[in-house]
Amino acid sequence: MIRPPKRSSSGVYLAARTRSVYHGDMEKTRKFPGISPTAWEHPADRAALAAFTSIPIAGDLVRKIVGSTTERSLRLAMLANAARASESQFSKTRALVVEAAERLDLSPVPELFVMLSPSPMAMTLGVEKPFIVLSSSALDIWSEDELACVIAHEVGHVLSGHAVYKTLLALLVRASATLLSSMPLGGAAIAAATAALREWDRKSELSADRASLVATADSPALLRALMKTAAGPRVAEMDVNEFFRQALDYEKGEGGLDSIYKLIDVLGESHPYPVTRMADIQEWEKSAAYRAILAGDYPRRGTEGERDAERDFAGARESYQGEFRSSADPLAQAAGKVMDAIGGLFGTAGAQDVDSRSEEEGRRRGSIEDAIDEIFGSKN
Repeated sequence: MIRPPKRSSSGVYLAARTRSVYHGDMEKTRKFPGISPTAWEHPADRAALAAFTSIPIAGDLVRKIVGSTTERSLRLAMLANAARASESQFSKTRALVVEAAERLDLSPVPELFVMLSPSPMAMTLGVEKPFIVLSSSALDIWSEDELACVIAHEVGHVLSGHAVYKTLLALLVRASATLLSSMPLGGAAIAAATAALREWDRKSELSADRASLVATADSPALLRALMKTAAGPRVAEMDVNEFFRQALDYEKGEGGLDSIYKLIDVLGESHPYPVTRMADIQEWEKSAAYRAILAGDYPRRGTEGERDAERDFAGARESYQGEFRSSADPLAQAAGKVMDAIGGLFGTAGAQDVDSRSEEEGRRRGSIEDAIDEIFGSKN
């Protein structure tokens, strides 16, 4: 059994170097009947999904439109140009889908197609009857236990309904583009909306990583799969501890300019970078939320309050504040101070008299100015 990671003198969480399963056999075969995807969803992902489900007509409309047109077209393309996994084709890989679906209580089991491609990838398509697509090179680069993690990740997407809402967001962006293109600053508004949608998209990938850990209880395999995503199949020449040091170097950067570069680089990405995903899954594995799931204490599907927009938005705000406060990135740290100061400024109304509130507001405004000076330099 691998001991929990230890923090090095440089602040990096180090994984144990011995190769064995982190969790016992019982955890690796445990099933989670009725588990709600809210159990593992990243707070920012959960908040967006709670907002989307508050407009069910729009979601149902997307299901009908995409399910009767695009989804059918995509499935026909897979039937014509890929191999459908079954008991006689790619049976071992198909068994991994069945296993992940059983553990996370997903029914019916999604179909699996294997398509020719030199790039290792996995994706989930469809909204009425979602199906999973693996590239042929994915079967070459990932071992069986790593592939189990990749497939469980896709099952997590299915359970959260990500395909439905990602399609809905794409339609909304397209409609907004038609509406705003003739308005002043329309292009800037569209760019801002697109950036926000992509940020949610990236957080949905972190959610699916967490679903993978719940289903497999094999963090070493999940970490190896992510390392191979970054550098290819020669995992014997890689070191997980060095990868976490690399993650810390990326997070810290060398000043404010590096922070801007990182922000710009990630804007167009659909997935967080592998080092970011590894750090997130390691932190979540140590969380009380994950331990509660393993103990059988998790929210069930269909229960009252499963998705609550107000609660989930508050959770997303707290999550971002926590990320900013704990980050080694100078821009993120400064942004966290701004958020804390603004939150305190608007939270001062109450039993205080006018003079004490004015004094407190003055201190808060001062802290906001100090934080802005950290980002852009002192006005003096």
